[in-house]
Amino acid sequence: MAETAPPDAPSEAPAGDEVGLDPALAARIDDLLAEHDLDGARAAAAGLHYSEMAQLIGLLPPERRAQFVDALRPAFPAEVIPELDEVLRDEVAARLGTSDLARALANLDTDDALYLIDGLEETKRDLVLQAIPKAIRAQIEEGLAFPEGSAGRLMQRDVVAVPAHWDVGTCIDYLRRGQDLPDDFYDIFVVDQRHRAVGWVALDTFVRAPRSRRISEIQETEFEPIPVDMDEEDVARLFKDRDLVSAPVVDAGGRLIGAITVDDVVDVIEFEAEEDMMRLSGVAGSDVHAPVLATARLRSLWLLLNLGTAFVAASVIGLFSASISQVVALAVLMPICASMGGNAGTQALTVAVRALATGQLTMANASRIVLKEGVVGGLNGFLFALLTGLAAWAWFHEAAIGACIGAAMMINLVVAGVSGVVIPVVLDRLGVDPAVSSSVILTTVTDVTGFLSFLGLATMIVL
Repeated sequence: MAETAPPDAPSEAPAGDEVGLDPALAARIDDLLAEHDLDGARAAAAGLHYSEMAQLIGLLPPERRAQFVDALRPAFPAEVIPELDEVLRDEVAARLGTSDLARALANLDTDDALYLIDGLEETKRDLVLQAIPKAIRAQIEEGLAFPEGSAGRLMQRDVVAVPAHWDVGTCIDYLRRGQDLPDDFYDIFVVDQRHRAVGWVALDTFVRAPRSRRISEIQETEFEPIPVDMDEEDVARLFKDRDLVSAPVVDAGGRLIGAITVDDVVDVIEFEAEEDMMRLSGVAGSDVHAPVLATARLRSLWLLLNLGTAFVAASVIGLFSASISQVVALAVLMPICASMGGNAGTQALTVAVRALATGQLTMANASRIVLKEGVVGGLNGFLFALLTGLAAWAWFHEAAIGACIGAAMMINLVVAGVSGVVIPVVLDRLGVDPAVSSSVILTTVTDVTGFLSFLGLATMIVL
């Protein structure tokens, strides 16, 4: 996932109400590249913010993208790379080559450089690492040793750390002459003689304090440093719950080894939300720029699984083929019950999966949420059972058919609401990502319940 570096400066806002890249400018640059005017394209893009430049790269067709990267080399803006999706990052990295890519990575914060280097093919990664200055390479290699998706991968190594006995004036002098300080920071971390994090001072408190005031007198000591192995989702939740702007990261001995800033956490939150949404639809990730065959192959695996569950639902219909052949209305009405159950279940499922990801749904309150969704399903089931039953009665002039579809609707919506919570909770307890598998199981449950309840009731009552 892309943990992007903080912006150095905002670009000028485009005219009008547009936010982000001006479409007219993008079209102009595209035309310049089509005319092979690389100097003109470079000049036209010179004022773009790196996020807008990344957007521009995504809008350009593949051959223009290659031209644009060539136009910007050897001074390709390093901050653009983390903003690109995975497919475009690989494409740009391949186009830049080892030396230009190494130069770009060396200019990034260590967390961004670490993420990008980790995504490279092993042989290319080794070549790029060898081309990066030794000090930066050591930090990246140390970061690669931390678990993927942990605070160690998310943090930047450059921090502002001072001892508690310093006064504010000494700190100011240190900051002014410091050579290895981060480009952007929001807090000053206080450490003891063993470099263990013991407190922090917010910049607004620091700049208001007299030069003679000791750091120990203005520091905050009630804080919990982030363990280096903490999962990044837990880090994001901690930032959200405590309204943090930055936080220190410590090793097992409590030594300060880095810091996480809110811009990195925003990226984690955005990525996790996008990932859950994609997985609920059976898509591994954004494949807008992926090759056609690769996209088709990835999606076909999920569709194959859906085909198998569809046959399960079809087998239930097959059990009542004789009933359907006698009463054509059953064939007409049975998709309605299954469809309504699927939609109701998806509503509950979406809420449950997101609640699991944010910690709002746990085993402690799961039974209460299940009961709530069951009641919601029952209320909606009663409403739509009444509407559907009356409509079916009016359509086929058969009260018994209306009663059957109404009762089946009620049953399926209750089952859908309960299943929409139970399925992801059970999968989560089994260690399976509920965002990946829940929708397929839920669809099967609601289809089977809808067909079985409606056709079963119709067989008993109508025939």
